[in-house]
Amino acid sequence: MMGRPPSLPFVLLLFLPCLSRAHRSNPEDEKPSCDRCDRRLSCNCTYGGFTRVPTVTDGALTLDLSFNNISEVTDDDLIGHAHLRALSLHGNTLTVIQPSAFDALWNLEELDLSNNRLTALNHTWFQKLGALQKLNLVGNPYRSLGSSLLFQGLVRLRKLAFGSDDLVELRRGHLTGVSQLEELTVHANNLQRYDAGTLAGIWPLGRVTLSLHGPFLNNTALASDLLGDVSYPETPMVLLDLHLIGNESIQPFRETSRRRVRFLTTYNLSVSDEAIVELLKVSDGAPLTYMAVNNARLTGEGRWERAKETDHKNIDEFFIRDVVILNVWKFVSFMDLGFLLQYPRRVSVIGAKVFLLPCNSTRLLKNLQYLDLTNNLLTDMTLEQTLCNGDGTLKNLRVLNFSGNALKSLSTLSHLVAKLDKLAHLDVSRNGYNVMPTHCTWPSTLQYLNISGSKLTEVTACMPKTLQVLDLSNNDLQTFLVDLPALRELYLSGNKLQNLPNGSKFPNLQSLTIQSNTLSIFHDSELKSYQRLTNLQAGQNKILCSCEFVNLLQMSFRGQGAVALTDEEENYICDSPLPLQGEQVGQVHLSIAYCHQVLVVCVCCGVALVIMVVLVVVLWRIHAFWYVKMTWAWLKAKRSSSSRRRRQNRDGTDSEPLLCYDAFVSYSERDASWVEEYLVPELENPRDEKDETAATAAANDKPLQAFSLCLHKRDFLPGQWIVDNIMSAMERSRRTVFILSENFVSSDWCRYELDFSHFRLFDGKDDGDTAILILLEPLSKDDIPKRFCKLRKLMNSTTYLEWPQEEEKRPEFWGSLRNALRGDDEEEP
Repeated sequence: MMGRPPSLPFVLLLFLPCLSRAHRSNPEDEKPSCDRCDRRLSCNCTYGGFTRVPTVTDGALTLDLSFNNISEVTDDDLIGHAHLRALSLHGNTLTVIQPSAFDALWNLEELDLSNNRLTALNHTWFQKLGALQKLNLVGNPYRSLGSSLLFQGLVRLRKLAFGSDDLVELRRGHLTGVSQLEELTVHANNLQRYDAGTLAGIWPLGRVTLSLHGPFLNNTALASDLLGDVSYPETPMVLLDLHLIGNESIQPFRETSRRRVRFLTTYNLSVSDEAIVELLKVSDGAPLTYMAVNNARLTGEGRWERAKETDHKNIDEFFIRDVVILNVWKFVSFMDLGFLLQYPRRVSVIGAKVFLLPCNSTRLLKNLQYLDLTNNLLTDMTLEQTLCNGDGTLKNLRVLNFSGNALKSLSTLSHLVAKLDKLAHLDVSRNGYNVMPTHCTWPSTLQYLNISGSKLTEVTACMPKTLQVLDLSNNDLQTFLVDLPALRELYLSGNKLQNLPNGSKFPNLQSLTIQSNTLSIFHDSELKSYQRLTNLQAGQNKILCSCEFVNLLQMSFRGQGAVALTDEEENYICDSPLPLQGEQVGQVHLSIAYCHQVLVVCVCCGVALVIMVVLVVVLWRIHAFWYVKMTWAWLKAKRSSSSRRRRQNRDGTDSEPLLCYDAFVSYSERDASWVEEYLVPELENPRDEKDETAATAAANDKPLQAFSLCLHKRDFLPGQWIVDNIMSAMERSRRTVFILSENFVSSDWCRYELDFSHFRLFDGKDDGDTAILILLEPLSKDDIPKRFCKLRKLMNSTTYLEWPQEEEKRPEFWGSLRNALRGDDEEEP
């Protein structure tokens, strides 16, 4: 009987674990990770090639995922990042953001979704981001902001950027909830529909940036409505990508004039002569105080005469940068706009290829306090015309900037500015100065001077003594020896200085920057010569990592030095010695032996000296020097004796046998009487003697043997080295008889004979029976020098003969001596 087939839900339950395991095992589902997080919990994961949001540390505060290939943000991607304050997904390929993707980011303050592929915006993305302060949605292809609830929950929003070339409409209610902003950026180059008042509810508005290329060309009414909604007197307005051709394209500016806008800036502006004239007319009498033109293209010929009658006395600052004249060969000049220079206090003309500002135009700048002519074509000659040959025309000028021109003479410059009695700041960097004159005349008010980026090789007394800030970076200076008593900041980076300047010349210096020189080392004493120095930047030099210098730098890193090093520790890299090359100074650990080489050498030498002294004492105590001396003498005598034998054998003149004597007698001269009176007669001429011994021998009819003795007094060859005589005598004698007494021990010659007898034992030719000891007087083994250990041992192991004072005991003494001379194998029959 068959049962019912299992239901579908039951089957799904059975397969669900398998499907789950299969899903987890898919490598494509494994989430990537990014470990590029610093100690401040800022994770920079840009250009990582990520296709999904990677995992980072849970405590990350900022996460930058710009310029990857992330196309989707899921609900789970950012779970666990409740601490995140800033998230950037700029420059990815985002097309999908799931509704709850950002719900876990309670503390998020900055969110950048710009330059992606989001075709629609969803208000659910932001409904949990109550702390969000900055939101960037620029560069996505959405056509409308969509729901009126998009920004409703963002009560703390202060910076908002949205729009792109695809945005075509802005309707009422799109910005509901956005009540006040510090910055508003709207990109709407192709905006086709705008409901007046859409942006009017945002107030106060700190700064507004508008990109309205299309509306200014095709729909000036729309542009006027939009500008009217965001124009406020104190709100700086920035306009991007404008192309102003004729009168019609200028009409939106009527709203800015009517709303009394005071700060107007343009970027990427293309403008004709007619448009410039019309703009000046539209703003005639308006309270416009600041006008800046960046990246401008002039399509006309510079004919602006019709604008001379307009009133712009409220203009306080003109800022013009990077101006390109398309018809340069037809262009007249900027002189027709000279009337605008009567009122402003600040004028900047940067990168406009200006080579001359005529003196008559300069005289119009009666209120000028700030003049910036950076990156132009001024020369020393045209500078004279611009500054009216130094007559002090610009009497109110406080800041003057001629950097990035073609100036070459510091003498000319100092002469031209000498009468500018209020000049405090002078920047002539990136010019062609290569020589500094010996003496110069400067305004007494000059406090800041910048001559960086030139080719100066020497600094002279031309420097004004009133300077508080001096910048000589990126020159070719090798020394800096000028006294500047008022100087507070000195910048010398990018030169060829090998030492710190003498601090006594700068008693008020507080900050010194000397990076990227050839500075290898400086000492604590040099730093102490700076009385008030608190800020030093000396990284990116060829640092010699000596022990003293490394310790000085590491203490400064920890704030324990006399001067604080304020640049990054990573800038301090060891250049030498070779084993430490490339290591960061802060990570270097040098051993005590390396850091105190002199002390270590001294200690080692002291220890070695002590050891040597101890060794010498020990060697002297064990008579090692005596052994060495006697070994040398013995070897020398042996070699001499061997050489003499070989010579005699070769010549056939060896008339003497190897053994010529029965005994060599070693005695002291003070004991010679005993030897001559007793020993020699008894042993050499026994039958001539009439003593009791001879009588006894005759009675027994036993003749006494005669022995041949070698005595140094009669048998040593005259003219030979004494040592050779001793060695030869011992080698030609079967026995050595030592006549021991106190005289013997104190005799130098007897000591020599004992020495060589001692070495003969070491030579292996003496078995200990060749030495016969005769004590003329009581003498213990302790009276024999301790260095003769073999002889001392003989006195312990060998029976020695004592000369008896009693007459009746002497025959027995002579008998024992004869037996000793004959040896055990030659005893009398």
